[in-house]
Amino acid sequence: MFYALLFLVLTCLILTHPAVSLHYAFHGLTLWFNKMIPALLPFMILSGVLVRMGLTERFTAVLDPLLRPLFRVRRNVLYCIFLGFLCGFPMGARVAADLLDRDLITRREAEYLLAFCNNIGPVYFCSFVLPLLGRTLVLPYVAGMYGIPLLYGLFLRRTFFRDLPKEAGGRRGIKFPEGTGSGSLLAQLDSSIQAALGSISMLCGYMILFNLLCILPHCLLPKARDYLAPLLEITGGLSLLGRKAPLYSLLLLPFGGLSCIAQTYSMIRGRGLSLKSYVLHKVILTLLTALYYLGWLLLSPRLFLG
Repeated sequence: MFYALLFLVLTCLILTHPAVSLHYAFHGLTLWFNKMIPALLPFMILSGVLVRMGLTERFTAVLDPLLRPLFRVRRNVLYCIFLGFLCGFPMGARVAADLLDRDLITRREAEYLLAFCNNIGPVYFCSFVLPLLGRTLVLPYVAGMYGIPLLYGLFLRRTFFRDLPKEAGGRRGIKFPEGTGSGSLLAQLDSSIQAALGSISMLCGYMILFNLLCILPHCLLPKARDYLAPLLEITGGLSLLGRKAPLYSLLLLPFGGLSCIAQTYSMIRGRGLSLKSYVLHKVILTLLTALYYLGWLLLSPRLFLG
């Protein structure tokens, strides 16, 4: 009943406010084209090739001496942690799903990875978010955005995920989806490009839809629109909110908004991974981020949000 009512209200608003609906839909499309494609598509293609050719462990060998003593996990898990933090959302979820599909990690390892390594990317954070919010300091915000999930991942590894294997053990053969085979570099490149284009196209649909949903607060709760929009789609919402409430914006980033949750679902669908568990970890990370900024306020009020 709720979804039917929502669909009815949304349809009515689109028909009665065509210019507004066109603005939000086009805004979502523009953000996808200008931000998501150049930032994510090359990494999706390259990571797909590495996974399909079974080269992830060799790629991670350079990072192994640094990361393995911290996380005590196998190299393929380290690969996902590295890409998840470096490339940003939703590469953490996508890489975990790709590795799981080919039996390079277990479902338990994929659950662990989803708990902390599917975050907003550092390039996006430093080049878009911080300038948008008018922040002059960088290090405290980077520490809050990435240090907290990193520490959370270390905590989970030593508590709820103590059972994860530390060593590769007997290596299993890579499982390729039917019709792809192990093939040559060009064959795997072709397969990776097709998969990446499919995934990036789905992200386009999600960004358009959730930006379009901003028509609901625009028409029904105009005074709260700027504050509700980031909960729907984080990039478009932050653009609307601007510098009005920097702390509120910073606290929303670990959660990511409903669009990010929906996009993550599209990456892990059909793989037996729990979306509810993923959302729970996002809520916990948001609360931990709030504690971080509270600590910053208490310890250094003069520099708070500088």
